Amino acid sequence: MTAQKHAIGIDIGGTGIKGALVDLATGELVSDRVKLPTPDGGEPDDIVETTKEIVEKLAVEDADTPVGICFPAIVSHGVTLSAANISKKWIGLAAEALFEHALARDIHFVNDADAAGYAETRFGAAKGRDGLVIMTTLGTGIGSALIYDGVLIPNAELGHIEIEGHDAESRAAYSAKEREDLSWEKWAKRLQKYYSAVEFLFTPDLFIVGGGVSKNYDQFLPLLNLRTPIVPAVHRNNAGILGAAALAVRGERRDAGERGRSAEVGTPDDAQPAPAS
Repeated sequence: MTAQKHAIGIDIGGTGIKGALVDLATGELVSDRVKLPTPDGGEPDDIVETTKEIVEKLAVEDADTPVGICFPAIVSHGVTLSAANISKKWIGLAAEALFEHALARDIHFVNDADAAGYAETRFGAAKGRDGLVIMTTLGTGIGSALIYDGVLIPNAELGHIEIEGHDAESRAAYSAKEREDLSWEKWAKRLQKYYSAVEFLFTPDLFIVGGGVSKNYDQFLPLLNLRTPIVPAVHRNNAGILGAAALAVRGERRDAGERGRSAEVGTPDDAQPAPAS
């Protein structure tokens, strides 16, 4: 079977919607990145229409290019169960079906942190790593993704574990550092408590730290004392696009665990059909 070479990844955020055509073998963008503002209010119909505009620009040469969309919400069987920095009308909405109807094509719809974590597994800091990888994004909150032997375990909300009577992200997210004007050292003490708790619960093989603050990883990661290796993410701005694009291809989702350390993209001839997304 001919391997799919390219896919479109769309990353929907509270302030912007961006997308690009991705080379599935290398993780490189093979088009310009298209970005439009998220419509005011983040209403479903408005976001869908803006997404459609981006997809149409990127699919000019091949209308059948697979499309993956990542979204700031818990996603279960195509239904959005939460809404971060967008309209609350998304909660309980059959969002995947809404996008598929508007785009007139099948898509793969995934949580944004899950997409970013998968991007690091396929193309970044966790490429070639077996075992349990936990990605955390330190921003307004703490996003998280679990990947075991290359297989994404969706909708981990590790920013909401309780530590000392507090929602962890309320004290350890990067927004808490900014809000309270914490030094790197004081913030690192909070991160120490957070990562130690997650380490105890999951015994991961690797932590990856993403979010915009990860570009300053040398200011806080060396201050942490963990058994688990902890490294900065490779892909920050494009992580959602890359992960969504990779997950758009059925062969990627089905064979991720079998492929392990391999970087091959495609579907083996004897693979069983994947369940419908």
